[in-house]
Amino acid sequence: MSPIRPNANIVERFKAATPASAVLARRANELLPSGISHDGWGMDPYPIYVERARGPIKWDVDGNSYVDYFGGHGALLLGHNHPTVLAAVHRQLDLGTHFGSCHELGVRWAELVCRLIPSAERVRFTASGTEATLMALRIARAATGRAKFVRFKGHFHGWNDHMTSGHTNHFDGTPTAGVVAGIAEEVLLAEPNDTEGLSAIFETHKDIAAVIIEPSGASFGRIPIAPSFLRFLREITEASGALLIFDEVVTAFRTSPGGMQEVVGITPDLTTLAKILAGGLPGGAVAGRKDLLDLLDFNAMNHAGREKIQHPGTYNANPLSAAAGIATLEIIETTDACAKANDYSQRLRNRLNALLTDEQLPWAVYGSYSCFNIFTNPDNADISPESFNPYHHSARLMQIGRNTGHNPKVRLGLISNGVDVNGSLMGVVSSTHGDDELERTVDALANTIYSLRADGDLPARPK
Repeated sequence: MSPIRPNANIVERFKAATPASAVLARRANELLPSGISHDGWGMDPYPIYVERARGPIKWDVDGNSYVDYFGGHGALLLGHNHPTVLAAVHRQLDLGTHFGSCHELGVRWAELVCRLIPSAERVRFTASGTEATLMALRIARAATGRAKFVRFKGHFHGWNDHMTSGHTNHFDGTPTAGVVAGIAEEVLLAEPNDTEGLSAIFETHKDIAAVIIEPSGASFGRIPIAPSFLRFLREITEASGALLIFDEVVTAFRTSPGGMQEVVGITPDLTTLAKILAGGLPGGAVAGRKDLLDLLDFNAMNHAGREKIQHPGTYNANPLSAAAGIATLEIIETTDACAKANDYSQRLRNRLNALLTDEQLPWAVYGSYSCFNIFTNPDNADISPESFNPYHHSARLMQIGRNTGHNPKVRLGLISNGVDVNGSLMGVVSSTHGDDELERTVDALANTIYSLRADGDLPARPK
């Protein structure tokens, strides 16, 4: 580790290093709500503006480089600008960006999905993960003839009207701004890992169409899900006639080539996909049992005498996303990309926890597969970094995010030291992260802790 150098006040150091980003932020605030196009990009005093990226590194408009753990919101398992993926997209650019017609790439892309994802007998492409979860729910309701569905507090399934309550607020199930009460009333919010509570919900409600869950736990395991709970979900949904939906928008092709369902050996009825699916370009999908996807099929529904679920979409399976997706999935299928990212993450978590132990700071870095979460212990619980068990803390405490406690200043400190994580201090890793990036990350957290102590935000290191 390089020597820890005294830093200026975190906020002032950030401002001094990012004057060009400050100018762009002022322009953006005149045009965009909060000056941003995604809630996750918001940051005080302003966000960085990135100009280019390659592999595990990105550079902002001021020339600062960052070890990138935002990772295209989890879409870039192969890192930025992978040469094989770029070549595939460039080839397709010369052929056309939008045909308004079927094309071979759409077939090849579907073949890869069905080969890799255990539950995928058929697949329907969408333009985003939000569209995918909306379509999965529509299929479930059409298949079962039931209205209600169960989702878990803290779990994120996009921003369609059915998925807004209970993610970061409205944990009582009341509708969020702009959502009508009738929609929210059909959503049954449950506590993660609570078998008794979920059993009670199923005993009370006999019209449950589906249960949807992030199988790794909320926000890629910030609130982890026990594998035994997933097995319970499979059992209770089968017994009740409800469908089990795994939202693998984040985890598919990342935890393993076949996603969490391959890791845990549990096959859901439907799976929602996005992010890595399209190789860093826009794209999503619903995959699952043939009889369920047949609800989108003209011939199958004509034969059954049933109304088909309508599904247009200007950018469904667009050629550029298909080209990037094919190139990405072929690499994931034939290399150890998932394993490399998982291994790096484990080594990084171990090193960061060793640093916290050495600093005698009761925080922890935890996670699984190719992610890490920095837990800044807002309740000042008695924890040990290297033996921290997230299952022993409440789901609500683990969900505390970007605008609470030390988190905003920790994130700013990491950025000022050349490391970018998201606002909840969660990072996703690519297969291109290596030893240099690991050392930079450890140094960045060490310097951030030093600055927080110098600023009076943390107590001095015990002697």
